Amino acid sequence: MSGKPHQSWVRKAESDLLAADNNLASERIPFDAVCFHCQQGAEKYLKGLLAYFKGEVLRIHDLLALLESIKQLVTTGVPDAIRDACIILNPYAIEVRYPDDDWSPTADDAQEARTAVESIRTWVESLVHLE
Repeated sequence: MSGKPHQSWVRKAESDLLAADNNLASERIPFDAVCFHCQQGAEKYLKGLLAYFKGEVLRIHDLLALLESIKQLVTTGVPDAIRDACIILNPYAIEVRYPDDDWSPTADDAQEARTAVESIRTWVESLVHLE
């Protein structure tokens, strides 16, 4: 991919949001897939922010760990709403991919996940130009 490293991460994040939105618009909505793509989008936006500030990215899925690394780089601090969004999305990195549990996300969970990733996207965009 061409462009700055953070832009590559943003393009991947935007693809995850498109997948989530396409699924939300379908007749039969796979809520687990929506939640997973929302978590993945948030992860890639945060990794894009790390790439922007540091040029390097942690190869982890834990949004709170990524946020901890970002906290040291953002002079304005990390808003509580962003931490809350990461807490909402964090379980969807792994748990929804495997049928080991009887729990499955609901329509409300999917909408909450989509709202959470949008808040992260907006925050990242306020710090760096996403295009």
